[in-house]
Amino acid sequence: MIVHNFFNKINEILRARADVFVGEEKILYPDADEVDYKSLHVFCTDPTGKVTAYLRMFLKEDEPGTVQMGRVLTRVHGTGAGRKLLNAGIQASRECLNARKIYVESQKHAEGFYAKAGFEVTSEDFIEAGIPHVQMRLML
Repeated sequence: MIVHNFFNKINEILRARADVFVGEEKILYPDADEVDYKSLHVFCTDPTGKVTAYLRMFLKEDEPGTVQMGRVLTRVHGTGAGRKLLNAGIQASRECLNARKIYVESQKHAEGFYAKAGFEVTSEDFIEAGIPHVQMRLML
């Protein structure tokens, strides 16, 4: 039974990532990658078990003490799920990964979302998968 539930969660996470990145944002690239194996996965679910918000984080190899967050998404906009997820990710980066800093490559339209949590822009705009992005960091 535990294995069954585990694979259900993996499937639900990958479905959420595909719904948002391919379905909503029309990004056509292989989403699942080797980074998933070394990542801490944080997600929120609704009462039926459907993943409503998700992110992954991992230690940034070229910056000791820094955690990189990515694949940040929410399927339920305007509900506070994104803020709840980000707060859980920040807490997990401290408690599970002993981070001193968090790095994210934010889509430009989400810059304000991260800024409300204390992230600061640390780069010029750049294009990733055809979408404007900016690098942001949060000191813990």
